[in-house]
Amino acid sequence: MSTEFTGFLALLRREILRFVRRPKNTFLPPFITNVLYFSVFGVILGERIDTIIGVPYILFILPGLVVLGAISNAFENTSFNIFHGRWNRYIEEVLTSPLPYRTMVGAYVLAAAIRGVIVGTLIALIGAFFTSVGVVRPFYLVAFGAVITLLFAALGVVAGLWADDFDDLTMLNQFILRPLVFFGGVFYSLNELPATLQQVSLLNPMIYMVNGIRFGFLGVSEVDPNISLAVLSGLTIAVVALDVALFRRGYGLAN
Repeated sequence: MSTEFTGFLALLRREILRFVRRPKNTFLPPFITNVLYFSVFGVILGERIDTIIGVPYILFILPGLVVLGAISNAFENTSFNIFHGRWNRYIEEVLTSPLPYRTMVGAYVLAAAIRGVIVGTLIALIGAFFTSVGVVRPFYLVAFGAVITLLFAALGVVAGLWADDFDDLTMLNQFILRPLVFFGGVFYSLNELPATLQQVSLLNPMIYMVNGIRFGFLGVSEVDPNISLAVLSGLTIAVVALDVALFRRGYGLAN
């Protein structure tokens, strides 16, 4: 086993243990939040709405809630850990190690993506208590789940390097990320919007992520899942490359 791979596994293990050891902060909040979402929107409101694009409303919203939980946790994991490491200066231990920058970034991103996948799976299991949940297109579900969590884990690295204080991280998550998801077709169909708003909505990348996961669960999508997956995969590679470049330059690390 090479020294680089050993270092990668050590850093990956540390980052995974960081969120596994505090389940009250990692897993309890999305559990409670999504029980409320499914209870209010899925059960109470769902009885009035009946079906959207041919599926029960509670099933329609499930993929979007999975996306919201998965990407929020993936983003939060890297953004907080990178910033906290800068703030308390223990990230210098990683930077002074012989690991290549791509290995450092890879460990941070993969650990955060794993957290996102775990939380997304937890939300799907919660949904299974409220309705019958199946997987019609498993390949697309796994592919979109991997791509979107890796993408937002990589974006979290950028945020962690850019942020000057904890308020910056809160602002990004609460006032940019979550609104984009809620306007990304989680609770409504694009077909219900006027033509102009439909075109504007297509500028929101969350539309493609939510519909990609929805296609995996239900086999229905309002956008082409193949194009969405290709574009999101390319974007993920680009953001990871940006992370490596920022680490190499010492952006936010040498202050």
